[in-house]
Amino acid sequence: MLRTFALADLVTLGNAACGTGAIFLCLAYVAERDRSLLWAAFVLLPIALVCDVLDGSIARWRRKHSPIGADLDSLADVISFGVAPAVLGFTLGMRGFWDSVVLIYFVGCGISRLARYNVTAAQMSDASGKVKYYEGTPIPTSLGLVLVLGIAFGMQHVGDALWLGVVHLAGYEFHPLVLMFGLSGTLMASATIRIPKP
Repeated sequence: MLRTFALADLVTLGNAACGTGAIFLCLAYVAERDRSLLWAAFVLLPIALVCDVLDGSIARWRRKHSPIGADLDSLADVISFGVAPAVLGFTLGMRGFWDSVVLIYFVGCGISRLARYNVTAAQMSDASGKVKYYEGTPIPTSLGLVLVLGIAFGMQHVGDALWLGVVHLAGYEFHPLVLMFGLSGTLMASATIRIPKP
């Protein structure tokens, strides 16, 4: 399999490695409460975005795509911009039952958005083979959520001190701030939102 890899694929794996590393750092933070671990997780996700942008640029520059490049890119994006931000939210206190439902919904929307793009990219592309627009917001927009969480973490607004507090619904905790994940997921999964692709 490695023989079919292009240089761009190795950069894509860098994206996935950053997302996976961020998840591991969140787990280590929960175990050790060392704030530097979580700051490192926050830093890795923008690095994942750099890798995500670079892999496409490298593929176009070298004019070399591997057969698995598009799928590999989507899988890496699910980890770095879907699962990792949700794990960050959970780590910072969105741990109630309803919070988990919203975080799972967010990840599911991200997966669905990427799968839809992979399936419809050919029919949405122009004569040159370039896709003209995205349906739904791109999954890396979840870095906006990461930025909000980073500010909250820096200001020590975590756990029950998260902005908007905590409420109880049907006997379970719910942090209203988690709704930003719900909104982000809904915008990603929307087929009516069309964003021009650069």
